[in-house]
Amino acid sequence: MFYEGYHTYYTYILTNKYKTVLYIGVTNNLGTRLIQHKEGMLKKNKSFTSRYKCIYLIYYEKYTWIQEAIAREKELKGWMRIKKETLINKNNPNWDFWNDDFSINL
Repeated sequence: MFYEGYHTYYTYILTNKYKTVLYIGVTNNLGTRLIQHKEGMLKKNKSFTSRYKCIYLIYYEKYTWIQEAIAREKELKGWMRIKKETLINKNNPNWDFWNDDFSINL
């Protein structure tokens, strides 16, 4: 008998050291994705996160369905910065870097 498995997908927000830039993304493995962002910055590739050094996780949401995670990513990307800041402040008022929650040392 076949049972469909459940997956976890993340919509996430990264910032830089000075918390001046926000990047929104979606992934099925947040720990691995954070490593990829950091490696991209170290290699100085031309991606947005590399250029602006956005490697610090300050917010994320978990989803079971990729379609929901992608829809939420698109929704957040359409928001003005002040609305994104309000969302972050509700769950992370000090804008702490949560990378350690995913065993990522920066």
